[in-house]
Amino acid sequence: MWDFEINNYENFLRLERALSHNSISAYISDIKKFNSFLELSKKDKKPKEIELSDLEKFIEWLAKMGISARTQARIISSLKSFFKYLIFDEKIEKDPSSLLEAPKLGMKLPEVLAVEEIDELLATIDLSKPEGQRNKAIIETLYSCGLRVSELTNLKISNLFFKQSYIKVTGKGKKERFVPIGEIAKKEIILYIENYRNKLDIKKDSQNIVFLNRRGNKLTRVMIFTIIKQLAQKIGLEKAISPHTFRHSFATHLIEGGADLRAVQEMLGHESIITTEIYTHLDREYLRDAIISFHPRG
Repeated sequence: MWDFEINNYENFLRLERALSHNSISAYISDIKKFNSFLELSKKDKKPKEIELSDLEKFIEWLAKMGISARTQARIISSLKSFFKYLIFDEKIEKDPSSLLEAPKLGMKLPEVLAVEEIDELLATIDLSKPEGQRNKAIIETLYSCGLRVSELTNLKISNLFFKQSYIKVTGKGKKERFVPIGEIAKKEIILYIENYRNKLDIKKDSQNIVFLNRRGNKLTRVMIFTIIKQLAQKIGLEKAISPHTFRHSFATHLIEGGADLRAVQEMLGHESIITTEIYTHLDREYLRDAIISFHPRG
C-alpha cells in the first residue's frame, strides 16, 4: 500500500508541481524513511491508519539516531506535504501531521562576500589560460544576476537579451523570469563567447548552452563548485563559499544599497517574500512592515 501511494505521490510532484529531480528524490527519500521506521517498529499500518503519535515517535527516533534538527525539520516538511497530497487525493480524511511540530531552528545565514573579496577572486583568474575568460564570465554572471547554480549551467544563448540588458532564466519548477544583467557581466560573456566558446567543437545537445567545458559540453554543477573553490584557495579565503554565496551577496548588496525588498524577491525568483528574508539580513520589524505594505489587506 505504501509503495503504491508513494509512487502516485512521486508522479504528482513531477507532473502537477513540476519539481526538479533532486527535489522529488528528497521528498520520496523522507517518506520512505518513515515507512522503514514503521517496519522496524513492526507496525503494519496503512497511510490512512497513521496517527500523530506514530509521527512523533518517528521524530523521537530520528533524534536518537543523531539526525540534526535541520534535517528533522526537512523530513517533517516532507511528511506534511505527503499527507496533504493524500487529503487532496481523497485517500485520507484527516491529516495526522497537522499538529506535528518541527524542532526549533536557529537562523543560519550563508556567507556573504564583500565587494573587495569578489574583486580579489576575479583578479586571481588566469586570463592567459583558455578557460580563464569563461571562469571570469561565470563569476560575474553569478554575482550580477544572483542566479542559482542550476540556472547558470542551463543558461541559453537564445535567452540573452543584451540590447535590453536582460537574460531569461529558468528557475525552480521550470518557472521562467527575466533578470537584469549589468554591463560588466555582459562584456565578460561577450568576450568569453568570442574568444573561447566560438572556437570549441560544440556538441549537438549543447549548441544553445552558454557555458561549456573544453569538450564542448554543458558545464556540470560540480565543475562550477570546483572553479569557485580553487579561486578561494588561491587568495586564501577562509570563508566556506559556493556558487550560492554569490547569489546571497547579490541580494545583500542590493538591500544594503537601498533596493526594494519586492524587487529583490522578483530577481531571485522567490514565490514568497518571506523566503527572501534569509538573503537580506533584515530585522524582523522591517520585514513585517514590508509584507504589510505589499499585502492588499495590509
